Amino acid sequence: MSSFHIHDVDSAPKDSKPLLEGSLKEFGMIPNLHGVLAEAPGILEAYQLLHGLFTNSSFNAEELTVVWQSINVEHGCSYCVPAHSMIAQSMKVDHDLIEALRDKAPLPNEKLQVLQDTTLSIVRKRGHISHEEIAAFYAAGFNKRQLLEIILGLSQKIISNYTNHIAKTPLDDAFKKFA
Repeated sequence: MSSFHIHDVDSAPKDSKPLLEGSLKEFGMIPNLHGVLAEAPGILEAYQLLHGLFTNSSFNAEELTVVWQSINVEHGCSYCVPAHSMIAQSMKVDHDLIEALRDKAPLPNEKLQVLQDTTLSIVRKRGHISHEEIAAFYAAGFNKRQLLEIILGLSQKIISNYTNHIAKTPLDDAFKKFA
């Protein structure tokens, strides 16, 4: 059970109200994560900004999903794994890729596998990845911009994954079928 209040537009601190209204407009609901983050308006704003920036990065839907879900699974986030499974489905990401990411199974092609390997290396080594890992990332067809964009996605996921661990954010009904 969460010890954090899950805010709605009425209960949220003043500076979080317009941010939650934006969530409601974008998603048709206020995800519980956003309701928890609303306690500290700056973190909710940062999360939403990072989400928008990463979604509009140079990665396609499959690549976004690989970065997000690799981090979610690595961090053991029981909220974000199902939430991003639903997001991936809504972005028309192949079901087999979604399941492979959730199951820690090999990915369907070498390029996506290298993206996952690089993402996990950045997470596990806290950015201290080798020249060989970077060279393999570039050889797979990625570039410097995308290497940095993994860090952008990681920044977003640290906010959500760590908040969900601390707050024990309950899963929204919309995400339960993906749990």
